[in-house]
This record gives sequence, C-alpha cells and structure tokens, in this order.
Amino acid sequence: MELLGSTHTATYTRPGMKSTNFLPAISTMASSYKNPHFVMSQSMYLPWRPSSYLRTASAVPSIGVTSRISPDLIQAKVSRFPSNRTALFACYTPVDWLKSNHKNYMESESLRHSAERLRVDTARLIQDKEQLTRKTQSTTSKNIGERLNDIVFWKSELNHEIENMIGETNALAEVKKRLERALAETEGPLQVARECLYHREKRMSVDLVHDKVEEDLIQEVESIKGCQERMRCSLDAANSQLASNRAAQHELDRDINDKLIAHRIDDKCHYLRNTSDGISYFRGVENIDATVSMPESWAKFTDNNILRSQNERAASAKLRHDIETLLNMTSNEMWSHFNSVNVAFTNRLSEVADAKNKLQMHLAKTLQEIFQTEMLIEALKKAIQDKESPLKVAHTRLDERTRRPNVELCRDSSQLRLVSEVREIDDTIQRLQERLWEAEKTLQMLVNTKVTLEHDLSIKANSLFIDQEKCMSMRKSFPSTPRLVGYT
Repeated sequence: MELLGSTHTATYTRPGMKSTNFLPAISTMASSYKNPHFVMSQSMYLPWRPSSYLRTASAVPSIGVTSRISPDLIQAKVSRFPSNRTALFACYTPVDWLKSNHKNYMESESLRHSAERLRVDTARLIQDKEQLTRKTQSTTSKNIGERLNDIVFWKSELNHEIENMIGETNALAEVKKRLERALAETEGPLQVARECLYHREKRMSVDLVHDKVEEDLIQEVESIKGCQERMRCSLDAANSQLASNRAAQHELDRDINDKLIAHRIDDKCHYLRNTSDGISYFRGVENIDATVSMPESWAKFTDNNILRSQNERAASAKLRHDIETLLNMTSNEMWSHFNSVNVAFTNRLSEVADAKNKLQMHLAKTLQEIFQTEMLIEALKKAIQDKESPLKVAHTRLDERTRRPNVELCRDSSQLRLVSEVREIDDTIQRLQERLWEAEKTLQMLVNTKVTLEHDLSIKANSLFIDQEKCMSMRKSFPSTPRLVGYT
C-alpha cells in the first residue's frame, strides 16, 4: 500500500464519501486505520518534509487500488515512523552552541565600538551642521535683504514713471477734449456755408450764376470737411494713444502691485527667526519649483515696462504737439476761407446793387418812352380819324359827279383833282396806319422791355435779399479763434 496526503488532509478516497474533519482525535486513530476509507490528515509520527510530502500528494490512487490494499499492510507501514521522529528533533551540537555564544560576544563588542564612534562623529557633525545652518540662514537673510533693496529701487522707479504717465495721460485727455470741442465748433461754419449754397440756389434766371461767391463757398465747405476729417483722424489717434497709455500704466500698476506683495512677503521672511511664531513644516516644499523668472529676466521685465511707458509717453507728447498744430492750422484755414467768402459776397453785392440801380434807371427811361409812344399812338389815331371826313367828302363828290348826264360826264380837272385827292388821302391814311402799326409795335416792345426790366429788377432784389439778408446775416456768427482751437 502507498501512503497519500496533502497540506491539510490525507485520506483514502472512495466515491461518494468526503472527510468531515481535518484532525481526528487520537483515540479514533486506530479505527481510522482499520477503515480503508479514512486516513488522518498528518501523522504525528512523520516529520515535516515538504518535498516528499508533495511527491506523495501528487499521486491519487484509484478506487480499485485502494480497495485491494490490506489493512495489515497499512499497519506495518506506519509502525516505522516513531524512531525517525526521535532522531530528527536534535538539530545542534555543543560546538554549535559555543560558536553561537562567541559570535554574539563579538557582535556585541563590534556594535559598542561602532556606537561609540557614532556618538563622537555625531556630536562633531551636530556642531558642524549647527554652524553651517546658522551661516546659511544668515546668508539667506542677507540675500533676502538685498532682494528687498532691489524691490524698493524698482518700486521707486515704477512710482516715478506712473506719476509721469498719469500726467501725460491727463494732458492728452485735455487736448482730446479741446479737439472734440473744436470739431463740434466746425459744424456751425459748415452748416452756414451749406445754407448759403442752399439759399443761393433759390436765385432766379440769369442770376443763378456760378460766380466767385459760389466757388469760394464750395471751397469753404471742402476746406471745413477736410479740417473735420483731419480732426477725426487725430481724435482716433488720441483715443488709440490714450488706450496705449492706459495699457502701459496698467502694466506698471500690476507690476508695482506685484512688487508690493513680494516686498511684504520678503519683508516677513527677512524678519523670521527660529523663535518666531507661525513657522512650521511644509514637507516637500523645497521640491516645488514655482518660479517663472530669473533675476535678470525679473529686472528686464520691469525695465521693459518702464521703457514701454516712456515710449508711449513720448508718442503721446508728439501727438499732443501735432494736435495743437492741427488746431491752429485748421483755425487759420477756416478763418482765411471765411474772410475770402465774405469779400466775395461784398463784391458780389456791390455788383448786383450796381446792376439793380442801372436797371432801375433804364426802367424809368423805358416808362417815359412808353408814355410818349402811347401819346404818339393817340395822335396817329386822331390823325387817321381826321382824314375820314375829307375822304368821305371826296368820295361823295366823285359819287355825285358820276350822276352827270351823258356828255357831262367829262374828265375835267375837277374830276382829276378829286381822284388825285382820294388817292392822296388814301395814301396818307395808309402811311399813318403804317406808322401807327410801327408805334404800336414799338410800344409793345417797350412794354416787353419794361416787363423784362421789372423781372430783372425782382431777380436782382431777390439775389440781394439772399446774399445780404440771409447769407451775410448768418455769416456774422462765425466762431472765434479760441473756440475754433477748443478753449471754450
């Protein structure tokens, strides 16, 4: 029979049965040997031998084999274990015991010497490290103090630059307000010039002429528009420059605020001592590198901010000077065109007034001539009417003489004279009627001329009213030079 086992139990197997206990009682061990279907998990007579144990556990006997093993063979096989157990319990010899004690003595002495050297070296190390720690802490405090001095220096530079930038920004804002006021003031002259052009379009007939006044007014409108365009460009540039100034000032403010915080923190660190309150452990903080700059880049950052602010201030000062020049130039230009238009208006008014006076003189003469022509027409009509009676007499005489009988119808001198008289009167009447027609035609032409002169006089009066009453009255309200440069 072959013995089977495992790390927990070793039994003889049989289909349909399973062991219900792992370590059976000693009193029941004999009965388990007699029953081929049970075996105790681990024999008390066997030593602990994993290799042989696992080897025996790897073979699982079949049902047929276990059923043919005799219980006598099992008893004979197990009966040899007690003698082996007694021999294996004694593991060491006296020599091993002595060597172990000697080894412990030597290790104890070596450890004592090592501990003594450790104490001496540690005391020296503690003293050296204490001096090194104090020196390092002093150096660190000195470095923090130097850092504080650097921060104070750059803070003063930033404060000085911020004050200069605030002053420049305020000056530019004031010039910008003047420019806005000057731009608003140009709307009045522009509106006046446009109104003058609009009113002059109401001139009538031949007076609706493209004269020097209109040319100067158009030039004035174009000049004012050009001035406004340049002012708007300068205003946009001023707004952009103000934004740049504020951006540069914002960077300076942010930089100085950061330096104030850094100064407060470094000042607190500079005055921290080993006996100060609030000191504590922050494990791993030395491994955290949260820095974003080096001393060179730190100083260069502030220097760049100051340099940018200085450049913006220089650009702002130049823009202010340009705006001042522009205001003076536009004021002079608008005044020049204003005076030119006024001179043209004065000359034109003089021309129109002179033309009107001449028209009035010609109208008076025309009226006089019309009166005389009318008198002539009346005289011609009366003369023609006066010729009707002699003509009737001559016609009557000739008619009566046609009634003479027979040979009495003689073409005598009387007959010839009557015929001649009739023809003379007819010719006279015809000549008078022709003259009457000419007089009436002349009268009609004079009347037409009178109408034309009167119409032309109304045109001139309208032109004078437009130029003098409407245009020149509006142009009296041209802004003054201080208003054109934005002071008021």
